[in-house]
Amino acid sequence: MTLVKCTPRGSVVNFRNEFDKMFDTFFNTGSMETGLAAISPAVDIEENEKEFVLTAELPGTKKDDVKVNLKENMLSISGEKSQEKKIDDKNYRLNERMFGKFERSFRLPDSTDQEHISAEFKHGILTVTIPKLKESLAKQVEINVK
Repeated sequence: MTLVKCTPRGSVVNFRNEFDKMFDTFFNTGSMETGLAAISPAVDIEENEKEFVLTAELPGTKKDDVKVNLKENMLSISGEKSQEKKIDDKNYRLNERMFGKFERSFRLPDSTDQEHISAEFKHGILTVTIPKLKESLAKQVEINVK
């Protein structure tokens, strides 16, 4: 009989979370996760000429259970993903979905217009639009060549 090493899913999740923490530290996002780290929502941040757009995946989370706050240049997304049915009532063979509280925080650059940040929650996706200050927008000046 051949023995095969089994790596439980939790080990892979823990490795991913440690890897994410390393990048959060490197890019100074100030990520603050509470509870099980695996509940931490996946986030994309896009920058264009006029704004930053943060998109967070929050499947199974209700709009009323999500909070977006801003304090001292830190944008925080927090909430709770509730379990609809108790696991004790079922005979699960595998249960990978995570439930509980989550929080992610991101330090905003000084070039953001914090008075006009907007957020929308639709189909389990949170989209936060963070406009840039007009003073920080790239200005293009044409210079005549003699």
